[in-house]
Amino acid sequence: MPKAVVLHKHPQGSIQESDFAVVDMPMPQIKDGFFITHNRVISLDAGFRAWMSAGAGDNYLQGMQLGEPVQSIVLGEVIESANELYPVGTMVNARTAWETYSVLDGSDLCAPLQPADDLPLAEYMATLGPTGMTAWIGFFTIGQPKPDDVVVVSAAGGAVGTVVGQLAKHLGCRTVGLTSSADKAQWLTDSVGFDVAISREADPDLTLALRREVPEGIDIFFDNVGGAVLNEAMGHLAENARLVLCGAISQYEAHPEAVTNCWELVTKRARMEGFMFSDYAHQFPEILAELEQRLRNETLRGFDQQYLGIEQTAQAFCDMMHGRSRGKCLVVLE
Repeated sequence: MPKAVVLHKHPQGSIQESDFAVVDMPMPQIKDGFFITHNRVISLDAGFRAWMSAGAGDNYLQGMQLGEPVQSIVLGEVIESANELYPVGTMVNARTAWETYSVLDGSDLCAPLQPADDLPLAEYMATLGPTGMTAWIGFFTIGQPKPDDVVVVSAAGGAVGTVVGQLAKHLGCRTVGLTSSADKAQWLTDSVGFDVAISREADPDLTLALRREVPEGIDIFFDNVGGAVLNEAMGHLAENARLVLCGAISQYEAHPEAVTNCWELVTKRARMEGFMFSDYAHQFPEILAELEQRLRNETLRGFDQQYLGIEQTAQAFCDMMHGRSRGKCLVVLE
């Protein structure tokens, strides 16, 4: 029986598993131009939390509605098709939902995929999927790094943060990761390869920690958190710094916090720019080929935490939002 995870109630504050419900769905039917995917891997991305609240919706996505499957990016296999561009057996990734089967027409970030036999399929929803694309575009296209740059990454233990840290380190940058716990900070230096990791637990005063670790200033601040962390980083910029705005996880479940250090952008001749990875879809094939090669030659490692079965999706998403997971959070469907 097809199943989906729907939005049971609009979250208020910290998200809970009770905000979602697993429901049975009828087997989908298709008309000309459409196809059905049997979904294999669901990507969990913190940014989707912004569209779960009541009244959400903006120029990028509509707000999620009660009783509807939760929006997500998913990898699936075409099992029935009335679209000649997506024959049966084609693997695709698309923006669809937390569901075991999807009906698609090839739009909304949908693209055929040819996964390599020598790489894990799940990587195409992680390092070789939205995570890797976001990290690569944000770091190289927006950040415009140079060897010896000081690169500070917030939420460094998350999906995008772990990839950015490795890309920066391989280029020859000094890498500093910001994270929540001392345990995760140790993991970032020992396993992911950051030069330094600062945790809220061990260093509650971020001002002092940044003065200690980046006394000459930050060349690239890759931000996944927003709010007070972004504001603090803006007070430690080197001249001609680049601030890459990728996410704002501190803002998704709370009232937005004011950023007051904007004058630093003027005096440091800095540039701050936000982006959405989907705007760079024309570059995906080239980026994918590079990331695949980096995995093969081991200059890049994938870090993920996998949950098995559609019923685990709500727990997986809450674990990610509450900082209990490391690297990319995925749900692998049976």
